[in-house]
Amino acid sequence: MFTLPGGQTITGGWNATYSPASGQVTATDAGYNAVLAPGASTDIGFQATHTGNAGKPSAFTLNGSACTTA
Repeated sequence: MFTLPGGQTITGGWNATYSPASGQVTATDAGYNAVLAPGASTDIGFQATHTGNAGKPSAFTLNGSACTTA
């Protein structure tokens, strides 16, 4: 889960389903990557439009736990 800055809307993404397209967004598995083998990983990403605020989300959580950003 993450919150997009005001004025941003997701227009597309990969390896996840995003809902809603703006505000506080939840990314859920894409079905084909719902279960990963031990030690496996997956990457997700999205594209968004904006109305002048090109900032990035300030925080992310996974299953309720805070994540670090790179």
